[in-house]
Amino acid sequence: MEELKKYRPIQYILGETEFYGLKFIVNENVLIPRPETEELVDWILQLFPVQEREKEKGVCLDIGTGSGCIAVSLSKNLPGFSVYALDISDKALAVARHNAELQQAEVRFFQQDILDAQALSSPELPHEWNIIVSNPPYVVPSEKKNMSPNVLNYEPHRALFVLEEKPLLFYERIADIGLQHLKKDGFLFFEINSRCGEMTVRMLKNKGYKNVELLKDISGNDRMIKAYNLP
Repeated sequence: MEELKKYRPIQYILGETEFYGLKFIVNENVLIPRPETEELVDWILQLFPVQEREKEKGVCLDIGTGSGCIAVSLSKNLPGFSVYALDISDKALAVARHNAELQQAEVRFFQQDILDAQALSSPELPHEWNIIVSNPPYVVPSEKKNMSPNVLNYEPHRALFVLEEKPLLFYERIADIGLQHLKKDGFLFFEINSRCGEMTVRMLKNKGYKNVELLKDISGNDRMIKAYNLP
């Protein structure tokens, strides 16, 4: 109760939370998984009929994995897929690895800065992907005034904030990576800032992505984007 009075999130107090029916360990080194991100995972899984998921083969990359909630959930629900996950934070990766072990999920983790020109150059990473998914930093500093203390004072700012003048910094970089590394029938999935939905759609179309789809979350806010890398 004393911690709650200080606005510390209940998930950090308990040290765990639930995501997509699975238990995840969380601490101040990772963002607390949100229901909107569960919707993103569900949207990805809709690509595959439930009865066929164990037979599906492919490779998936989760960029900015944090707690590992996306990567682990996809690995558990698409056991035929090889799932890889990246994060810049070694402390976040420690949490993600713990969660993968907890759920007995086969996910391979790598510490990389996706903005680095050498990102994805490791010989241990595949060159082509069926799915690239990311929930990168997308909050701009001017939005701080509308954020609750439990988020602003406790969750890692590096995972939350992006430069005011470059709100699509990570999306543009990951979109470029997708053009280079997605298979010709591969998918790019993003969780986005609800204020930047149409802007992100335009950016993806300008880069050559097709069938760019913007989806609202359960609260009615623009929240997810799917783009198809057509031949």
